[in-house]
Order: sequence, then C-alpha cells, then structure tokens
Amino acid sequence: MPEGKIIKALSGFYYVYDEGRVIQCRGRGVFRKQKITPLVGDNVVYQAENDLEGYILDIETRKNELVRPPIANVDQAILVFSASQPDFSPLLLNRFLVLVEYKQIEPVILISKADLLDEQSLEEIEQYVAFYEQVGYPVLVTSAITNEGTSKLLQYVNEKVSVIAGQSGVGKSSLLNVLKPDLQLKTNEISKSLGRGKHTTRHVELIELEEGWVADTPGFSSLEFQDIEVEELSDCFPEMRERSIDCKFRGCTHVAEPKCAVKEAVENNEIPAFRYEHYKEFLQEIRDRKPRY
Repeated sequence: MPEGKIIKALSGFYYVYDEGRVIQCRGRGVFRKQKITPLVGDNVVYQAENDLEGYILDIETRKNELVRPPIANVDQAILVFSASQPDFSPLLLNRFLVLVEYKQIEPVILISKADLLDEQSLEEIEQYVAFYEQVGYPVLVTSAITNEGTSKLLQYVNEKVSVIAGQSGVGKSSLLNVLKPDLQLKTNEISKSLGRGKHTTRHVELIELEEGWVADTPGFSSLEFQDIEVEELSDCFPEMRERSIDCKFRGCTHVAEPKCAVKEAVENNEIPAFRYEHYKEFLQEIRDRKPRY
C-alpha cells in the first residue's frame, strides 16, 4: 500500500502528499470508533481510489503531537517575536519555549521587524540575543522588508517539519511570503488601537519549503501549562536542567532550598536573572493550578 504525509486537513478531508502528488482522502470509519483523529504531519498508509482520491488506512506512530495547533511529528518550532510593533516580549517567549521544550521539539528563535528599530532599541534586542544564545538557542534577527536573515532561516527548515508560532501580528505570514513568494499568504496590518494583529491563518497546512515542510498555523491558542508538573518545569529550562544535578537536594525546585546550584548560577550571572524570574512565575502558576480529577 502507498504511504504519504498529511499536509492539510479541511472539512473532513485529508490531503496526503506522496512523491509530488496530493491525494484527497477520507479517514476510515475505524478511526472514529477508536476516537483517533488524523493530524496534519501524520505519516499514513492510504489506498487510492483513483489519481485524486482515496482512503487513509493506517496512521504510523507519532513522535510527538500538539493539540493547539493540531499537528504531529514536528521537528522544530520557529518562534517568531517582533522587535517592535508589538514590542518584544521575553516573558511570552519564555512561555513558548517551555511549552516547546516540554514536547521535546527543537526551538529556533526568530526576532522579526528588525528594520523598525532605532540604535538604542537594537542594542537592547542584541542583549536578549546574547542571553538566549548563551542558553544554547539559535537566534535569527530578520526583516521581511530588507530580507535580513531570511537566507539563514532557509538553512534551518531544510529536511525538517517546522511549526511557525508566535504572537499574532509579528510577521509570520509576511516572513513565509518572503521565503516563498508564490504563497501570497494573507496578511493584516496591526490594529493600532489593540497593538496586535488580527488572526489571518484559519487552518493548519504544511507548505513545502526547500527540502522540508513548514506549517503555517493559527498559532498556540492555549499557552497554559496544563500538563507540566512542578518537578518537570526546570527541565524545560536547559540552563537549569544541566545545573540541577549539582543541587544538594534531589527534586530541588530552585526557590527555597539551600545549596542550590541553579540559584548560585543566577547570583553569578551565569543564568540570566529575567529567565529565573519567569521560571518562578511559571512555577507559582503551576502550583496555583486547579487540580484535575
């Protein structure tokens, strides 16, 4: 039986890519009975009724999946945050990074709209770039207007399935339009009264780019830490994860415990203070979360 990858799901149809052609498929009834929903990114076995239509027979085991946006088998997340309009938000970026780390997806930080910065603002952004590179994350500073940094991004998407996520209005669709001009994805200007953009992307779709796939998605509609437990949070901060083995107490939460290697690293400026403060904020949020039964 032929195999392919779901690149779009719309109105009960799944569009399966297989060696240059796209087959419009329906899912078998057995999926409904088993309460399994095929997702964009799924590698599937299908049966072709003709050159254009068929049925999905089986879904291969997923290495990961996201609920919002609904997509499977993601290799990396390109987290797009604007340098200006809306202002760069390290708090929101750290929230995204935690969620991506928890799903064991490699993050790439992309700071867009660099062309809007004055000299002082650029220096501030460069400081954040240095902080995140110190943690070990790749950081790209780009502009869809001047094309700065876009060629480097193409190197990252090659041979990978990537999700582009971030704030609304930061230039995700504009960036994809620069990378692949024939897309002509719909973009909206920022609403000046709200300081944010209108959502222009309505469904998840994988777009072929270089030798890889990029998902233009509606973004993460939920940024709450629903599944992460207190003892798991510090593992979502790489700079804490590597130092926690040197803490005196096993299961150290890096807040009140003595002889904590993480707190020592913060005091020595080895871990950026803003990252640690956001960690404590997220930790409290998880502790305050209502129990699920």
